[in-house]
Amino acid sequence: QVPLVESGGGLVQAGGSLRLSCAPSGNIASINVMGWYRQAPGKQRELVASIRSGGSANYADSVKGRCTISRDNAKNTVYLQMNSLKPEDTAVYYCNAHIWPRTDYWGQGTQVTVSL
Repeated sequence: QVPLVESGGGLVQAGGSLRLSCAPSGNIASINVMGWYRQAPGKQRELVASIRSGGSANYADSVKGRCTISRDNAKNTVYLQMNSLKPEDTAVYYCNAHIWPRTDYWGQGTQVTVSL
């Protein structure tokens, strides 16, 4: 498996912003969908946002209006700009690359902690 490498997590105060980045450490051809998931302690992993190679994006209701996902297809890189962060956004954020029909690559996760 070619891992994905995430960066940009950290500790931020409520109301602040973070920008997450993710890129493959090796060559992955024709990634159809790239996305960000998160998992808080004691909770299931959930989709935060995803973006297709054509640019159409999908967001969880909890982050709509606060987060923007973007990607650079030439670099197979995906970004997540998170604004107006809330304590409930605290989680480990995972990058995902999906190739139809059933291939998925995951990153190791990056911690985002939002303090009051």
